[in-house]
Amino acid sequence: MSHDKYDRLIEFAKSLEAVATAVAHPCDASSLSAALDAARLGLIRPILVGPKAKIEAVAKEHELDLSGCELVDAPHSHAAAASAVALVQAGKAEALMKGSLHTDELMAAVVRKDTGLRTARRISHCFVMDVPSHEDALIISDAAVNIAPTLEEKVDIVQNAIDLARALRQPEVRVAILSAMETVNPKVPSTVEAAALCKMADRGQITGGILDGPLALDNAINLAAAGIKKIVSPVAGRANVLIVPNLEAGNMLAKSLSFLANADSAGIVLGAKVPIILTSRADSVTARLASCAVAAMVAHARRENAAKVIA
Repeated sequence: MSHDKYDRLIEFAKSLEAVATAVAHPCDASSLSAALDAARLGLIRPILVGPKAKIEAVAKEHELDLSGCELVDAPHSHAAAASAVALVQAGKAEALMKGSLHTDELMAAVVRKDTGLRTARRISHCFVMDVPSHEDALIISDAAVNIAPTLEEKVDIVQNAIDLARALRQPEVRVAILSAMETVNPKVPSTVEAAALCKMADRGQITGGILDGPLALDNAINLAAAGIKKIVSPVAGRANVLIVPNLEAGNMLAKSLSFLANADSAGIVLGAKVPIILTSRADSVTARLASCAVAAMVAHARRENAAKVIA
C-alpha cells in the first residue's frame, strides 16, 4: 500500500540539517534500529542514552552499526529518561525520542517540575496519519496523553496541532472540532466546547488556522457529506486537522484508520521544550521514519521562529 504523503514528508526532512536527538533507553532491536535508520537518512543525529553494554550487545546481536553515534551511559531506564531530558536542558539535543522504556517513564521525566521540559503550554499528542485513500495527511489530537481535556486544555491542544501543521508546511491549516453532530446541543458538552473554541479563534485566542465545529467526522473530511448537510465552511469536507473530544474517541479513530483503512500513524508529543518522538514496536519502518521527520521539521520551525524573535 502506497504511503506517498509520508514519502514526501521524509524527503523534505532529509533536505534539512539532522537534528540532535536524545534517544532514551534504546535497548531492543526495534527502538535502536529506528534511531539508526533515521540517522542514516540524515533526519536525526542520535545520542543513545542507556546502559552502554546493553545497547552495544543489542547492536552486535542484530548487526546494527553504531559508528558515529554518541553513547551516554545510564544504568537503567529511569536514569536514561532523566539523562536524556538533561541533555535537552543543557542544549545538547533539540528533540527527544522514546526507546524501549515505557512511555510513562519517559513522560514522568519530561513533566517533572524541577528538571523537566514543561512550558506554559499543555503537553499533547498528535498522530500524523497517512491514509492511502485520502488526499491529505490528517493530524489527529489528542489520542494518547490528555484523557478528558477541559476547554482550557483544548485551547493548547488545538494550538499545538496548528503549530505542527504549520511546521509541516501545510499551506492552509483547516481545523475541525469533532463531535457526534454538527449542531450545538447543550446536552452534548463537546458541541458547546467546539463552538467556544471557534469563537476563541475568531477573537485571536487561537491563531494560525481556520476552525470550524462542531463537525461530525463525515462532514469534516468528506465534501459530499458536508454538501448533503448544507454546511458551508472553508473547513467542512476539507479538514486536515481533527480535534477529538477525548482520548477514547481519538484512540478509536486513529486505530480504525490504521486497521480498516491501512493508514500509517506517526506519533509526536508537543507542548514541551522540544518535540518528543513516540514510536511503537508495532509501527512500520515508514511510520518510524515519518515520526523522526516530523520531529525534525518541528525542531527546525522552532529554530526559525526563535531567530525571527531575536531579529
